[in-house]
Amino acid sequence: MFVVVRLIIIPYNQNSVRNIMEHYSVIIFLLAVMIGLSAIAEKIKLPYPIIMIVAGIAIGYIPSVPTVELDPEIIFLIFLPPLIYDAAFNIPFKEFRTNFNTITTLAISLVFITATGIAILAHYIIPGMTWPLAFVLGSILSATDAVSAISITKGLGLSHKTTTILEGESLINDASALVSYRFSLLAAGGTSVVLWKASLNFVFVLAGGFLVGVIIGKMMAFIIARVHHNRMATIGFMLLMPFVAYRVAEEIHVSGVIAVVVLGLSIARFSAKVFPDDLKTQSKTIWEVILFLLNGFIFILIGLQFPYVVRTMHVDQLLIYTGYGILITIVAFILRMARVFLQQINLERAVKAKKGRVTKDALLDFKSCMIITWSGMRGIISLTTAIALPVSLTNGSAFPQRNAILFLSVVVVLITIVGQGLTLPWLVKKLKGNEIENTSH
Repeated sequence: MFVVVRLIIIPYNQNSVRNIMEHYSVIIFLLAVMIGLSAIAEKIKLPYPIIMIVAGIAIGYIPSVPTVELDPEIIFLIFLPPLIYDAAFNIPFKEFRTNFNTITTLAISLVFITATGIAILAHYIIPGMTWPLAFVLGSILSATDAVSAISITKGLGLSHKTTTILEGESLINDASALVSYRFSLLAAGGTSVVLWKASLNFVFVLAGGFLVGVIIGKMMAFIIARVHHNRMATIGFMLLMPFVAYRVAEEIHVSGVIAVVVLGLSIARFSAKVFPDDLKTQSKTIWEVILFLLNGFIFILIGLQFPYVVRTMHVDQLLIYTGYGILITIVAFILRMARVFLQQINLERAVKAKKGRVTKDALLDFKSCMIITWSGMRGIISLTTAIALPVSLTNGSAFPQRNAILFLSVVVVLITIVGQGLTLPWLVKKLKGNEIENTSH
């Protein structure tokens, strides 16, 4: 499945130089707003993604601003690789390995459980929502988003364990969600889906992405070992390779996200031995500026989609479908909480029985379980996957319930980022103790 996001600003005349300058002006305006609001967010102690989203919604209602749409061909390709790579590069490998059982449980089984739970709810409460369409919606909203989770939780002083689990989960669960989405989409189009084939395809996507990441990681290590004395060349390769890994993986229809995650993990271990401290500092500074701009721009784009999506719905449907979105968010939250606390029990049993590689360091307490539950936000991946829904089926008929699915996706994304994002700092403060450290990850 190749799903990715192009920013399109619809002009009045494609060939007009004036409109080209207008596009340029809009992007500069959005960047200026983003930078200014980030400073305000720091002053008023609010998570800056929330302020960016609210600003994006407000800007979207300004009549003179051209319509801004997300075309599923480029945010994954341009925005996602560097964001995922940075998270994987900085994730503590030892902590990642210790908590691998929990990470994969949340990134795989919880994704399918959530997709099923949302599908059951949607089928029975939303008029015209057939089982295939309900599973399409469930798949879109089944996975937490790396960009949202990492942006919201940074700076809250979470323990390395909790942060590693959250980042690890949201880095890996994309493969599960996209495979589920792919087969749900086939079913919605009238194609029969065979469970064993779907399972085999999932393994292929995951393993293929892992292999691509390993191969490109070794190539990257080989190159850097020979050019690390040239700082600009080294940093240039570091910036380029996430895009290469993602593109290569998607071209052969395996998980680009998994490929970038594996690349980030492998290069992090290699660079610790090769890079001098001053090169690490210089590279980190460049990455921080790039990530700051990408993160802020993504959240403004999420906000900008709200006015556009609202226009696709009838006025009398807005309130009822917003209610559906709230119910879906609640169900997803309850399922996540149940699975996280069940994992806590399973880990304790595994340690007592001395099963597998689970150690005492992998155990979860109540505080970490609550924070992990509360941090399950949806974001840009859910939104762009919804926008990627085809306008029509293979037989030429309109894709049923497309506007409803798109609207529900936006509502759930906004509720989770704004609602959970605003309350998460309060929850962390309430639960602060052994699980919360003085320094942020």
